[in-house]
Amino acid sequence: MAREPSVTPIWEEVRFKDENLSKKHLITRTDKEGVITFASKAFSDMSGYLKNELLNTPHNIVRHPFMPEAAFMDLWESILWGGEWRGLIMNLRKDGRYFWVDTKINPIDKNGDLTNNPEKIAGFVAVMSEPSRADVKVAKEMYKSIRKSELLEKRELKPWEKELLERL
Repeated sequence: MAREPSVTPIWEEVRFKDENLSKKHLITRTDKEGVITFASKAFSDMSGYLKNELLNTPHNIVRHPFMPEAAFMDLWESILWGGEWRGLIMNLRKDGRYFWVDTKINPIDKNGDLTNNPEKIAGFVAVMSEPSRADVKVAKEMYKSIRKSELLEKRELKPWEKELLERL
């Protein structure tokens, strides 16, 4: 279920090159509940949060309200059963701007090794890179349609959801 964004979106994109991160990977690790236990400097720089602001915080601190709830339901279903999840995600920066990432998430065991055994999952590692503009265009249109449908299906919308629906 979506939660109110941690900051107000200003709908301006930041690209990897804008933060001097071209050809770099952003990496995070979380516990089994999605609380950040490690964030690379590149992820910290791109998100606009200091590392100490990210650690011990739910990863959805960077969840952009544009992202469909269905995408995260699919993500969690895949990784909790020991599978890899891959897809594009639009993240929300601390300053309200957004950035797209091509994300691969894998379950890890207590030693930090990849595992596909649901009983051994202790957390998750996400490796993110800059997606192609063509992939962003496709994802944006698909997510816009899904997110709009999700919002229209709700009986009552919170003020931030009404704003989002108007934007879509």
